[in-house]
Amino acid sequence: MNTFFLTNTPLFHGISENEISELLICLGAKERKFKKDEIVFRAGSSISEIGLVESGSVNIVVNFYWGNSHIFGHIGKGQVFAENYAAIPGKELLCDVVTCEETEVLFLNMRNMLTTCPRGCSFHTRIIQNMLRISAQKNLNLSFRMMHTASKSLRERLLSYLSEQALEHGSSHFTIPFDRQQLADYLAVDRSAMSNELSKMQKDGLITYHKNEFKLNDTV
Repeated sequence: MNTFFLTNTPLFHGISENEISELLICLGAKERKFKKDEIVFRAGSSISEIGLVESGSVNIVVNFYWGNSHIFGHIGKGQVFAENYAAIPGKELLCDVVTCEETEVLFLNMRNMLTTCPRGCSFHTRIIQNMLRISAQKNLNLSFRMMHTASKSLRERLLSYLSEQALEHGSSHFTIPFDRQQLADYLAVDRSAMSNELSKMQKDGLITYHKNEFKLNDTV
């Protein structure tokens, strides 16, 4: 396992490589590789482990009874997923976790993470603090999605999302983590209608884009 990479992730922030090596044993760490569009966790199952993306990325997908689905979140390299469900024994997932590309995941036992070891080591306490920060950030991300989808106007939904991405990247020129279908699912809109609206926004001088690379123009 690449402990140097892990030192640069939010979950292991402030923890040294030697300390991480000890923690991985305590947390029952194991790695697994997945192909594109493979399900990592399936809705309806209960889990006791969280996943940390070592390479690739995954989407959090909610499937509805009538067959349609929405993307509720994107988890990139270095980020974790399924921590809320793993923290509640027996809680069934309401969503699928699906890979967007070839992906490698590090699985960690949540119960061991939340239970400090008998030695009361400082780095075990640090990982619990890091997990709390991660959960708080995800709550904010969920609030952002609710904000993006609150408007009935397709253009306003797009502008809300793109504005938030510009703030997150600290630049008016950025790359989003979604392809067209994934973005449409995330914003809960029709893909064709969204693509048409993006073209209109570009003609109106609001944005410039190519595939998933966007630039917000000064007229926004």
